[in-house]
Amino acid sequence: MLNSIRSKQVMITVAMVLLTAFLFSRDIKGLVKPKQETGAVSAGRELTQEVSSQINLTEISEAAKSTLASSVAAEIGTLEKQYKTAAEQDQAAVAKILAKKWDDVEQPVQSALYLEIVANKVSSLDTWLSAGDQFLKAFDNTRDSVLLPSLLQKANSAFKNAATIDSTSNDAKTGLGITIVNGMGMPMQGIAMLMDVVKRDPKNLKANMSLGTFAIKSGQFDKAIIRFKNIIAIKASPDAYFYLGTAYENLGRNSEAVDAYLKSKKLASNPTLSKFIDDKVLELNSKN
Repeated sequence: MLNSIRSKQVMITVAMVLLTAFLFSRDIKGLVKPKQETGAVSAGRELTQEVSSQINLTEISEAAKSTLASSVAAEIGTLEKQYKTAAEQDQAAVAKILAKKWDDVEQPVQSALYLEIVANKVSSLDTWLSAGDQFLKAFDNTRDSVLLPSLLQKANSAFKNAATIDSTSNDAKTGLGITIVNGMGMPMQGIAMLMDVVKRDPKNLKANMSLGTFAIKSGQFDKAIIRFKNIIAIKASPDAYFYLGTAYENLGRNSEAVDAYLKSKKLASNPTLSKFIDDKVLELNSKN
């Protein structure tokens, strides 16, 4: 019985990590391993002690530039020099350009740190939301478990700053709810915040998606199915169909899982995801 439960938990985690990777266009080679418990922040686990929120921007930027094409690395290096030598009132504009450049080369950690600089220099609802969203993206995509707690804390801080500026912002509440469920507080507090957003804005895709994925992670597959069907009715997407398929599969509803997976494949048009789904469909059909 315990082995069966563990196997199902592993299957859920692997599916979630795979999908997150596909959706953020990461370079996946083979199966992506789920984040290790050691040093990582798991959904539903509250941080019980403060961790350093400092990430050395120069250090991680230099490491990343060594992996880029020389022309791209040189362009970023030139912008970095411009930022360092710019007058105080001009630094935010250069930091914003750097954030975009780093995001273009799929380096969300560096991008988020520059957006945080922008928000600190030009504090507004939009700048703090942009920083928070990018820190969450970095949190979802990084394979460096040492960075995870710091990225989550920075996302939480950014959304708190956004909420201070506008306490009615659904985007700020959604971001805060996501960080809380992922470890920055009591999970039910975060769920309540997300539920409140959906109550006021039933078509809020980000809050609905977060509630759906958390339902899957906690094994509430019936609730996840209802949530993702509602999401698809609002706006069909490959991730919504994939999660719907995952929920169906975990309930043994294989034919419905196959249908959802194939719709995800059609919408995504991603060769790696297509191969994964083809293999999954063969596996599920063999059980019918």
